[in-house]
Formats: sequence, structure tokens, C-alpha cells
Amino acid sequence: MATSRKIQITTENTGLWHWKQDEAAAKKASELLQHDLEKHHCFFNNSGYHNHIPHHLLSLYGLGASPDIIQKGYNDNVSYQRSSTQVHEDQIGELGDFEKAKEKLGKEEYYADFLAFFQNEIDRLGWQETLNEYMFKGDERGDDMLRRMFASFLHPIIQLMYGIEWQQPAIVAMGLAQAAVHEDNMKSFLVPTEEKASSSSTTTPMPTIASLLEEVATDEKLSTSARNSDGNKLHDGVFARAYDDMIRVASKVKVRPEELEEKTAEMYNTAVYQAASAAIRPGKEPRVDFFLMHHVNVCPIFLAINAQDWISTENKVRLLEWKIRFDLLQYAARACPSLSLDKITGYQPKDKDLKPITELLPRIFALNDDGHIAKLVRAIGICEQISSEYEDRDWMKIKGKDLWMKLNHLVVDSVESKEPRWVRCAGDAEAWKDVPDQKEEGNSRL
Repeated sequence: MATSRKIQITTENTGLWHWKQDEAAAKKASELLQHDLEKHHCFFNNSGYHNHIPHHLLSLYGLGASPDIIQKGYNDNVSYQRSSTQVHEDQIGELGDFEKAKEKLGKEEYYADFLAFFQNEIDRLGWQETLNEYMFKGDERGDDMLRRMFASFLHPIIQLMYGIEWQQPAIVAMGLAQAAVHEDNMKSFLVPTEEKASSSSTTTPMPTIASLLEEVATDEKLSTSARNSDGNKLHDGVFARAYDDMIRVASKVKVRPEELEEKTAEMYNTAVYQAASAAIRPGKEPRVDFFLMHHVNVCPIFLAINAQDWISTENKVRLLEWKIRFDLLQYAARACPSLSLDKITGYQPKDKDLKPITELLPRIFALNDDGHIAKLVRAIGICEQISSEYEDRDWMKIKGKDLWMKLNHLVVDSVESKEPRWVRCAGDAEAWKDVPDQKEEGNSRL
């Protein structure tokens, strides 16, 4: 049985895509994830770059990968991981006092302490009630933790996602501990947008997410706020040059409880549409934007959370609203790449015969991947599944078997290509300068 200190993956739970798996793959994933839990820090260097091993191995497992492929994923990334920091045994209990915990929040040297603390709390309360107590309670500490989940391009909440989806208490503890050692640097955006949205008396439904993206793109101040020279395009770009404009647009996001499920699907499908469309630039080989990719990879957690009856509807709605607002912010921070369904439908894959994802997976498994690719492919597959119920909706962008297959080819073609594997600000021409030009027989006419 899985506990706060033991990871045990089973064939009964292969994640939201429900691929069939066998005992050998479950055993291999459990063994490697346990080693990562016990040995590694959540950052692999002193610059705050994240350890993706838990996400990577579970994504591979959730794609039906064999034990050898799972082992390869681990081998490709274990050598550069940092050892976990030493636990301060005499200080763990103090973290239950939020005033004392504040002194250690945002400091990576206390990751092991926070991990041990949340493991102890899970032992005491269970992982569900630990999340309700420390993340969903709605008090100062809960809101602080919830905001930190959105730090550093969503990495803490991505970590938490795999714990909830696979019902692994230890990975839930890792997600909470990882959030605790991140800065609370999204407060200046998440709090005022929420307050402004709450103060609105309108009873009309919120605009479609795609129309809000268009509003960001057509606002000259917002669309030009992030520049290639900015070190952090969120804070040094959008917040520094168009903060009020960003708050104005993002505060239009207001999800009604009765539309939670559909708005979740809309958020997910639109995030995939945004990333896929932004990956195509005339005259260049396709490349997925590294940051927009994270906004797709995190999407399954909103399905996993919606399925939990122990999380209040209020918290589910709140979390979804934050995600949609952050999607709008990230779009502005990536210099508003042009979005068009025609770009995706007009894409011509390297392989002229469209193939289902099952036939593309061997190409994915053969790559040296740090986890981002496997997560992206899995997230897109889950999105296709949940989108089918809403294909008659006006907001639905990506629909139909052929378009989903073309989109999967786009992703595989992109990540198989020469470096750079990703583009890091898809709306900025300068970001594409090192991406090879498109060959004549490809998409030069797009």
C-alpha cells in the first residue's frame, strides 16, 4: 500500500488516459520513484531548475511504456540530480506554527524539512485532509500555499498533480514541500485579479477564453509589454509595463459553479490550441513554446481535482479561475504569438500519412527526454478524450480525429528536430533566430 514514505504504483491506476499496464512496469516505476523520493532534492541545481523524474516516469507509465523505457527515462536524467538536503530533525515540528514556518518558506535548503513535516501530517490526517488543511482551507496559510503552487511556471502544482492522479501520499508530500520552498511571487497578480472579479456585479457569463486571448493580443500595451531583453517576462515585462491592463483583462474570468466541468474542458482545449498554434511560424520549423507547454502539461490536475468529492466546489472553481488568468498572463509574456486554427489545419507533417498516437509513441520513447515531452503528449491525449463531449460548443477549437492526429504529428515533428528543441517566447521573432528555416517541401506556404 502506498504511504507517505512508500510509493507503490499499481496496474489498476495508470492515470487519466487509462492505458493498460503490467505488473513489471508498475514494479519498475515504483522502485525508481522510491529511489528518487529518498535520494533527490526537488531542484537539480542552485538556480532552481526542477527535478522532473516523478513527472517523467509516471507520464511514461501512463503512456503504456515498458519497464525498459521507464528505466531509460530514469537513466537519462538521474546523473545530474542533487542529493536532498539534510533534515533538521529538531525543527520539523516547528513548521506546524505558520509564524515560524514563514521564516523558512521560499528557502530551498529546507525542502527536506518540509517534506518530512508533510509526511508526518499525512500520517496523522491522511493525504486528502492534509491538502484541505494546508492548501484549501482558505486561511492565510492555505492561500499562501495555493499561490506558491503557481510559482516557477507551475512546477509545484505539476508535482502535486501526479500525487493526486495516482493517489500517492508521498508524491503529495513532495508537491507540498516543493511549493513551500518556492517564492510567493504570484501574489501581486492572483490576489488583485480575484478581488476585482469578486467585486463585479455582472451576472452574464464570462467571455470565451479564446476571446480573452484575442483581447490581450489586440491591446497594444499588453501585447508589446514583454521584450526579449527582459530577464523575467512576467515581472520585468508584463507587470512592469502593463500591469493594470493585465489585471483588467484577467479579472473578466469568473466561473460559475454550475459550469465548472465545461469551463475546465474549455480551459484545457484552449490551452492546447494556444500552444499548437503558437508552435507554427511561417518560414520556420515548428517549435512548441517552452512556457506555453507547461500550461498544457498541468491541465490534467484540474480533471483530477474536479473528481475529488472531498474538495469543495468553491475551491475547484477558484483554482480553475487562477489557471485561466495565468494562461492569459503567460500569453502576454510570450509576446502574443498569432493564434489561428488555420495554422494547425494547414500543417503538413513530415510523415504524409497521419497516424494515431499509438504509432507515434515509439518515436517519443526513443528520445532523450527530461520529462517535458512525455508530459505534453500525455496531456494532449487526455484533452482529446475529454473534449469529445463538447464538440458542438462554439468555444471548441481542436476537434475531430484528423485534427488531433495532425496536432500529435506537429508535436512529435517539433521535438524530434535539431536544437533548439523549444522556443522560449513564440511571439517574438528574435526567439526564433536559431530555429532552422522550414524546408521547401514543408510548411513554407503557411
